[in-house]
Amino acid sequence: MNTPMRMLSVAAFAAALAGCASAPPDYPQPTAAMQAIIDKDIARHFGDAPVDPGPLATDLSPALTPQAIDHALRKVADWQLPRTTAHLDRIWTSSVLYTGFMAASEATGDSKYRDAMFRMAQGFDWKLRDDRPYPNADDISIAQTYLELYLRDPRPENARWIADTRRHLDTLLPLQTLKPDDERLPWWWCDALFMAPPVWVKMYQATGERKYLDYMHAQWRRTSELLYDRDEHLYARDAGYIGKREPNGRRIFWSRGEGWVLGGLARTLDVLPPDDPQRPFYVRQLREMAARIAALQGPDGLWHAGLLDPATWPLAETSGSALFVFGMAYGVNHGYLDAATYRPVIEKAWAGLLRHVYADGRLGGIQQTGAEPAYYRPSSSYNYGVGAFLLAGAELKRMVKE
Repeated sequence: MNTPMRMLSVAAFAAALAGCASAPPDYPQPTAAMQAIIDKDIARHFGDAPVDPGPLATDLSPALTPQAIDHALRKVADWQLPRTTAHLDRIWTSSVLYTGFMAASEATGDSKYRDAMFRMAQGFDWKLRDDRPYPNADDISIAQTYLELYLRDPRPENARWIADTRRHLDTLLPLQTLKPDDERLPWWWCDALFMAPPVWVKMYQATGERKYLDYMHAQWRRTSELLYDRDEHLYARDAGYIGKREPNGRRIFWSRGEGWVLGGLARTLDVLPPDDPQRPFYVRQLREMAARIAALQGPDGLWHAGLLDPATWPLAETSGSALFVFGMAYGVNHGYLDAATYRPVIEKAWAGLLRHVYADGRLGGIQQTGAEPAYYRPSSSYNYGVGAFLLAGAELKRMVKE
């Protein structure tokens, strides 16, 4: 693009942002039950949702260039980093953000995000959350970062970095249920497919022991058999949502839940051995889900909390949308998805995400924690959604560089 056209594009984008900032609030307000979850999330330092978050950013460009993407990545990561280091924990919300910080360092070449993650891991002595005897997928999710750090420096003296995780995985290996006397599947909810499988595959990568890979394959298949709708090519959030309907009569498919799966597919395929006989299963699901999700993209480039009932959930939801960008960009980068088909979807979605970044670097439009669509303020920002944005930006930068 020539310079005058580039300037015009950025100016038009900034004008659109200014229009978003001045629009009157015409969106549904959280119910009392939804607000209770918001209040709890804020109290636990996951994020916040101020009435006045300030103006939207006007210094971001939707151009798919390494420089423009890098600027957006740094802006959001730099806003989030001090808020995170002030309240470190090992719950899944933070674990997702930690994966984003690791990706941000890789994409930008700036080690400060990864260095902060190393200090975090040292501070927790490389231990899982609460040392539960039978940790679930959320509990082990922080080990994605422990294992990434170890795999960067896998010297024998660093084996202690993954020792606690390995001990817990070995405890889980013989179980076919979540834990003794609990008949639910180990990964009974679709979010688990982002939280757990990369840990198991990375443990195989770190140790060479096939048992970790075999466990992952078996459990993903069981979850897929239970939750994957072969007609819609989407996952029910859990068995309790199979058959549940939106106000418009369509099935409930929660955007962030689908994002967890699409992102989990990308992160699992990234570590899975190239010659693994199970690889086609994951590639097929990635392709099926990406095609369905792309067909549901909104005019603003983003997706709503309830994928099949955008009128009931009118605000764009950025955490699910960012995970879709990440998964699709990964698919394009590795030849699983056709670039001519998906690059326009990704480009439109990235521009939509940037319209939810504020002048100080806050990423808004993130639904609070939950298991189904809900209402939230446009300013709503939580750490896991920022992690998704960082993963998306890092993969997108890789796409345009390649």
